[in-house]
Amino acid sequence: MSSESAWKDKYLKALESSEEFESRWDRERNQLERMLVRTSLAAEGQDPQLDGLLAQLRGELRKGSPDSGSWQKLQDRIDRQVSALDEQKAETARRIRATLEHLLTALSSHSLFAGDKDRLRGLEKRLRKPETLQLSFTGWLSDFAGILESGLAQSGDQGGRPGVFGRLFGSREPPPAAPVVAASGESVPPARDSTELDQGETEDASQRLRIARRVGDLLGHMLGQVALEPASEARARRLQELLLNSDNWDELREGLNGVAELVIAAVTRSQREFEEFLRRLDERLESLRQCFSDQTAAQAGRLNASEALDREIRNELQTLGAQVESSADFGQLKMSVGRHLQSIGGAVERFRSQESEREKNLSQQLELMHEKLATMEAHAEQVRDELAEERQRALRDVLTQLPNREAWQERLAFEYQRWRRYRHPLTIGVLDIDYFKRVNDSYGHKAGDRVLQLVAKALAERLRTTDFIARFGGEEFVILLPETAPDIAKPVLDNMRKHVASLPFHFRGDPVSVTFSAGLAQFVDGDDDDAVFDRADKALYLAKDSGRDRVIVSGPEPAGG
Repeated sequence: MSSESAWKDKYLKALESSEEFESRWDRERNQLERMLVRTSLAAEGQDPQLDGLLAQLRGELRKGSPDSGSWQKLQDRIDRQVSALDEQKAETARRIRATLEHLLTALSSHSLFAGDKDRLRGLEKRLRKPETLQLSFTGWLSDFAGILESGLAQSGDQGGRPGVFGRLFGSREPPPAAPVVAASGESVPPARDSTELDQGETEDASQRLRIARRVGDLLGHMLGQVALEPASEARARRLQELLLNSDNWDELREGLNGVAELVIAAVTRSQREFEEFLRRLDERLESLRQCFSDQTAAQAGRLNASEALDREIRNELQTLGAQVESSADFGQLKMSVGRHLQSIGGAVERFRSQESEREKNLSQQLELMHEKLATMEAHAEQVRDELAEERQRALRDVLTQLPNREAWQERLAFEYQRWRRYRHPLTIGVLDIDYFKRVNDSYGHKAGDRVLQLVAKALAERLRTTDFIARFGGEEFVILLPETAPDIAKPVLDNMRKHVASLPFHFRGDPVSVTFSAGLAQFVDGDDDDAVFDRADKALYLAKDSGRDRVIVSGPEPAGG
């Protein structure tokens, strides 16, 4: 009796523990479902397709007991969409970074910002860090706006001149000066020198025109690199013509706004095309999955039909065997054997007919799948070619057709890792065209662009096959010389320097002397890419201070120093 009571107590405790566990499980599940719903609501607004999937997710949760199969499919679709969204965000960040780097390059080459090169270079270094666009982009833009303000303010007296947005977009009236207090105590407006005001307004207008002309030139270069829709391209040509030729600031302001709209349209179009490609790819993958599912079902059907035929034949043979053993009438036995054989033949014929139909359907599905695969492969190949072409454009400087700063960073990272592994000599060169501002000021930006193009071509032609050159910004170029110590790199750059100095540059019939200065630095223990670049940059400025048109090698600094 005591054992029965103990068993009952044990059973009741186990039942109570099970109920408590089930209750706790229900509470935790409800809590997890609420957290999942809130998380899905917080994630909305980033992508319409993802929003739809998250809404479907909440619908499944409201059912109480979602079907595991549909739940798994929904999870797979959400995973794919989130992955596509991450790739899209990365591509958007890359485009924003490339556009801002191009803008920094344009500012570095402008005479107004000659004194801000270090600050612009600092912005460029910060822009290369992923966290800048993700966490501190507002601060970066604030610093960038500060450079714009200070650069434009240097062209005149800042106290009586409007800020950058007033200078660029319309306000010709300077801020009011503080009133002068007369002996009577009344405020008297201060006298203004009309000549100074007229001169300031003329400088503002001239500066705005130069900016508009420069944007027109850049727009022309961009048209050769960015694919636009026919209507947008025609509009871009009209805007370029306006920016290059109009003297009406209202028209120029509208033209600059139009350029901004074109850039946004180009980025939006690329994003739409990428989203459409992902949608078509998802549809085709779903179609292929369905084909594979149908083949699996067909294989299962063939197996079931084969087993059914085997069972039917065995049953007929067993029945026939039993009748042979029990029958004494030969005629009756003959008729029975005939019926069984006819039944077996019918079963085999049905099996063959079903298999023939199944094979026919399977053949059609395979043919359809092959067609879809061929279409998908052709489209994927086209997209790969387009992406490769776009990547080449993204890594190419529009004006000089040399690799740009982004391409430089990729190659530098590769050579740096190679140097760390093998410790073979690796030297960096920083080149800067001498007195480039004089060319811009004397002959205009088109002449300056022509100098950059000719110098870039001359440098590229004189490079060794293992070397790498890129336009770093403005009139500055950078060179990587793998497997090369400075004592070998210096003669290479000296030959380039002499070749450029000997080129016959002419503008408006006047001969123009074009030279460059350069600094070299070698990677040593404890170096990173920024440290060796800074040493080469210091050597460049030492070459400038020493008379220009020369190459100076930076001495290596001790590790950790």
